[in-house]
Amino acid sequence: MTALLSLERINTFYGAVQAHFDLALEVEAGRIVCLLGGNASGKSTTMKVILGLLRPRSGTVRFDGMVISGLTTPQIIRRGIGSVPEARRLFAAMTVRENLLMGAYARRDAGAVAADYERVLGLFPRLRERLAQRAGTLSGGEQQMVAMARALMGRPRLICMDEPTMGLSPLYVDRVLELIRTINGEGVTVFMVEQNASLALQIAHFGYVLQTGRIVLAGTAKELLHDPRIRDAYLGGRQAA
Repeated sequence: MTALLSLERINTFYGAVQAHFDLALEVEAGRIVCLLGGNASGKSTTMKVILGLLRPRSGTVRFDGMVISGLTTPQIIRRGIGSVPEARRLFAAMTVRENLLMGAYARRDAGAVAADYERVLGLFPRLRERLAQRAGTLSGGEQQMVAMARALMGRPRLICMDEPTMGLSPLYVDRVLELIRTINGEGVTVFMVEQNASLALQIAHFGYVLQTGRIVLAGTAKELLHDPRIRDAYLGGRQAA
């Protein structure tokens, strides 16, 4: 498989504090890849680097073989990377419909945008019932669906998801995981940052474990689920085996 996204020897700093140490990872086309780690491990910083929100001091980010480190966030989005940010970050005072259309702001193909709009509502039928409702009044699970649908409106080849299940009820967690699988099944590559290793590894093909800015484990989701180091650190030890 070909790496659609790659990070090569990334070193990131916040002032004098180093957040990444020669970080390297790959996301193969057509896959769901998860980045696992606890608080302050550098997961969200990794997402910021990919999306151009934070520039590393050294190292290279490539998308489809082209260097994107150094580009602005709008330039990166236009190249085919969508974002579902942590805490969703919707336009709370705008309607669901307006939020969805904001996902296509960089597109000029009005006919295809209209077709994608209908396709997205087919994936998220609950949102069709909420189109005129202000996004800030939705439940957490519904807001997460809006964030995912908004990202799809950009017709991305890769979607980066930062903690997509955070703060959701168990019912919505299962629904969001099912939707991630569906989106991937339609040909969209997914890179997801998750603190909940058990959930992420249920749907991922491959995973990395990040600790204090360094990759300490990598492998297929099945391998990581059965790795005692993962069980002890993230899945509750032997009881989770």
